[in-house]
This record gives sequence, C-alpha cells and structure tokens, in this order.
Amino acid sequence: MVGIEEFNSIDIRVGKVVEVNDHATARKPMYVLKVDFGGETGERIIVAGIKDRYTKEELLGKKVAFVVNLEPKSVAGVVSNGMVLAAESADALALLVPDRDIEQGSRVH
Repeated sequence: MVGIEEFNSIDIRVGKVVEVNDHATARKPMYVLKVDFGGETGERIIVAGIKDRYTKEELLGKKVAFVVNLEPKSVAGVVSNGMVLAAESADALALLVPDRDIEQGSRVH
C-alpha cells in the first residue's frame, strides 16, 4: 500500500501536446512529445510508447495528465522528462484527459 504522503509526492500536471515527432532510433513505436505545462514548469520533452495507438493528429493540441517529477531518463538517446498517464486494458489504451478545459500546468489530485 502507498500512504497519502507518498502519493502526494507524485506531481501530476495537465500539459498540452504542442509537437509530436517519431522517435527515429527507438526499437518500439514511440513518439517524442513536446508538452507545454505553462508557468514555471514550461515546456518539456517526453518520450511516449503510444505510437501504435494514437496518430500524431490525435495527440497534437490534446491536454493530457503527465507525471512531471520523475528523474529524467534517456530512451534510445532522447532524454524524457516525464511520463504520460494512460489506462490500459487487454485491447485498448486511453490517455487520461481532463473532462473539461483546464489551464495547462493544473495539478491533478
């Protein structure tokens, strides 16, 4: 089990995908996303393994929930500064998106 303090240490924010590129050197189908969180968080590069489930057009301009306080990780030569959040079942993947328009950088609780 995770305590509330531990859960609260995870910084989940709403970001707007402003650029989507193929990750040319990744072995798995991945995108390199440029995500704008506004404010002090600003723009970040986030590598996401969702290329086989979403088109570039579906992602561009979409507001999605991301974890923004993970340690940076190099994914096939590209440093990722966060993680996109999604729900997954045996045959579907769904990004976690706000159900109404909300400011970029808003914290998810």
